[in-house]
Amino acid sequence: MLKTILKHQNPCRIIGSRFKTSSVQYVESRARDPTFEKLMDKYKNLLKVIAIQDLILANPTNNPPSVSLDFLSRLSQKLHLNRGAASFLRKYPHIFHIFYDPNKSQTFCRLTDAAVDISRQEAEAINASLPLVVDRLVRLLSMSTTKSLPLRAVFKVWRELGLPDDFEDSIISHNSHIFRLVDAHEPNTHILTLTDEMRDKSFVASVEDWRVTECCKEDCGDDRMEIRFSFKHSYPPGMRLRRDFKAKVKEWQRLPYAGPYEEMGENKRSKAGTMAVEKRAVAVVHEFLSLTVERMVEVEKISHFRKSFAIDLNIRDLFLDHPGMFYLSTKGKRHTVFLREAYERGRLIDSNPVYSARRKLLDLVVLGRHAMLTKESRSVENFQTETPCLKDENGG
Repeated sequence: MLKTILKHQNPCRIIGSRFKTSSVQYVESRARDPTFEKLMDKYKNLLKVIAIQDLILANPTNNPPSVSLDFLSRLSQKLHLNRGAASFLRKYPHIFHIFYDPNKSQTFCRLTDAAVDISRQEAEAINASLPLVVDRLVRLLSMSTTKSLPLRAVFKVWRELGLPDDFEDSIISHNSHIFRLVDAHEPNTHILTLTDEMRDKSFVASVEDWRVTECCKEDCGDDRMEIRFSFKHSYPPGMRLRRDFKAKVKEWQRLPYAGPYEEMGENKRSKAGTMAVEKRAVAVVHEFLSLTVERMVEVEKISHFRKSFAIDLNIRDLFLDHPGMFYLSTKGKRHTVFLREAYERGRLIDSNPVYSARRKLLDLVVLGRHAMLTKESRSVENFQTETPCLKDENGG
């Protein structure tokens, strides 16, 4: 009965109020976007590949870097390798190479030349964009009410922000005029904070660029005042919007609010005050996603910033309440949120070098076992290039 009610309410969760049901129940009943779901089908395996890749690259004592199959097998459950490490590695021969070391009487795994090259390209892209990386980190700290964040929270999203893996040295220590590390009240805990001269620096949120573009359109007309506080919205294919839901969204779009880099005013205990608080929270998570390399992040990771960003709302509910701006996927036993406006047909609209390198690794994941031919079969393929059945068999 509850699911039936939710199905009829979907997608008209009233902005600013919530049903007394769990987010899990709502996620099960909402309209799904097939494009993002297909993308997450690929990403859930990519994340496992990256975890193994990091383990291999973290073991430079072997030349080339490698890890034993026994070691990976012991981590199978933690890495979510349901059919075991060996079975998973064999699914991706373009990325992993399994070999036997007679000197150690063990089977090992290393990265293929193609995978090593992609890893190198990503590292080079990150190093080439260090000024942008510094700016991202400054903006992240500037959204905090105290202009500081627990270092452990930053560690949670270092990859999403495109930070180098040694960012404590290459970014923080090398920019002591911008960042400071101070001890927290808890043992072995550090706080990353902006220096005094950086605290008053002002920023323009990414949504402002869209608003300027919209206002400059010739057919904008009288909509300029409505765009002043608006966010871009688009909805999944086939998602039917009820009239009352459209009216609520329009009302919410017009509502003034404090931006992600502005000081929060006093919270008023009224409907308008509650909606303003929610709108500021939406602005913060929208800007957070805009700062990430791939315009996506796990909900669990962004939840670590709730207190610092003064978001007194359930982060996951926030994404579910605004399906025109965010898409929440539950593939791969994790909740991942995408900034909807940043994607088109499963790819970033405005790409960047780091994303491009990571996309190449995703392409190898999608390739799977395809196109892996032995020298003998390649010779046959070259001899019989015009044979349709051979082409189909090898994915050509």
